[in-house]
Amino acid sequence: THWKHGGIVGVMGYGGGVIGRYSFLKDEFPNVAHFHTLRINQPSGWFYTSDALRTLCDIWERHGSGLTNMHGSTGDIVFLGTTTDELEPIFAELTENGFDLGGSGSDMRTPSCCVGPARCEWACYDTLHLTNDLTQAFQDELHR
Repeated sequence: THWKHGGIVGVMGYGGGVIGRYSFLKDEFPNVAHFHTLRINQPSGWFYTSDALRTLCDIWERHGSGLTNMHGSTGDIVFLGTTTDELEPIFAELTENGFDLGGSGSDMRTPSCCVGPARCEWACYDTLHLTNDLTQAFQDELHR
């Protein structure tokens, strides 16, 4: 297989969170001719409700392979394996449910933090608040 960064994405302006992957053996293995990876931006401190995880997994079951990697090197949930035609529908459904793509490649990476004051009595700074503020301020830099 080979990776293809940039230019593959069917989501206008959102190249950072989609990593294109194509198989050299598409005739032998048609189910993985396209096996693109998506990074889904995580909430501050990586806290998810079970409802949020179910929503993410249901979206991925509808539009991709159902395989995930919890968490990628950036802290994002990684969705492994979808086709180019499914990129726009995945992004639309993620957006409808309050999620966004994370960053990868040469783009700004997804900000992440420790759990800070949510779990640590020694926290001297509200890392969750800072990370949320940074994400909201610079989210567009992840993609455009």
